[in-house]
Amino acid sequence: MKGLKASRLRQARAIGPRLGEQAEAGWGFHKQWRDLCGSNHPCSAVSSGLFMIALGANPSLCHQIQIKKLGFFFAVILSYKYSRLAERETGGRTSKLKMDLIRSRFVLFGDSITEQSFRSGGWGAALANTYARKADIIVRGYGGYNTRWALFLLNRIFPLNCPGAPAVTTVFFGANDAVILGRISEKQHVPTEEYKQNLREIVHHLKDCSPTMLVILITPPPVDENGRDEYARSLYGDKARKLPERTNEMTGVYANKCIELAQELNLPYIDLWSHMQETVGWQKKFLSDGLHLTPEGNAVVHTEVVRVLHNAGLRPEDLPYDFPHHSQIDGKDFDKAFKPMN
Repeated sequence: MKGLKASRLRQARAIGPRLGEQAEAGWGFHKQWRDLCGSNHPCSAVSSGLFMIALGANPSLCHQIQIKKLGFFFAVILSYKYSRLAERETGGRTSKLKMDLIRSRFVLFGDSITEQSFRSGGWGAALANTYARKADIIVRGYGGYNTRWALFLLNRIFPLNCPGAPAVTTVFFGANDAVILGRISEKQHVPTEEYKQNLREIVHHLKDCSPTMLVILITPPPVDENGRDEYARSLYGDKARKLPERTNEMTGVYANKCIELAQELNLPYIDLWSHMQETVGWQKKFLSDGLHLTPEGNAVVHTEVVRVLHNAGLRPEDLPYDFPHHSQIDGKDFDKAFKPMN
């Protein structure tokens, strides 16, 4: 088993470069060509021009620009075209390979419960409202994923040595890892000890990305087995599965492993599995299909995440606005409010 886990971890690391790991000379700009290019050469804009455009679309793209694969002549043509475009878009300041993040970034990393968090009444949407103009809430949720598969995403979502690492990341996996072997969804099953080790690998990667990043572990929510059965029968009628693919008891084992790791690494955590069950009628109040969250269930997650952020000194009222509040803008001398930015 240990050999199998080590093999999977090696596999995840090996595939990393194909999923966006940094190329051999920062931003994919091959060192041979970098050394050939003077400051006035069109090629000198490859890293700055393409980098600025990539950031404009998505900061995670900064590691996907691999100029070394294009060929020198093609790179020069592309660099001239894109650097001129970037120059127009940035007022001619494309020479600065620097990203000044005005807002902090909070990344929500998890499975479908995270993916759905920006639906109406979702906990991610509520968090974005709570931190409006203070932090960007970025959802990286992947329905059906377990921690084993999540390892393959780390280098793409959280590239090492990339400017603008998140200030906060929530890690919310376990609902799929806890699927029971021999049942309909068994491909998602991950043994408990591997689940804990996978979470450890995720945390270590995040801390390598930024030692100051606040990492919050969230346990899977409880499972309402009757609710799952009702949901399956509503979809498939008599053809619905006869045995549950998840049980609340087994999910609780995974929740405890998540808490164990958080305590070992001295990380903040949210024991959603226990906390939700403290409410009478939690099965229908918090879960829409025995697993995913109702608006009330989402509200619980939002409240708990905000509580942890408050305890970490990240209360929204203590964070600065990205740009001046309208009350600070003088209608007759409005440019004064924006001078500190220039």
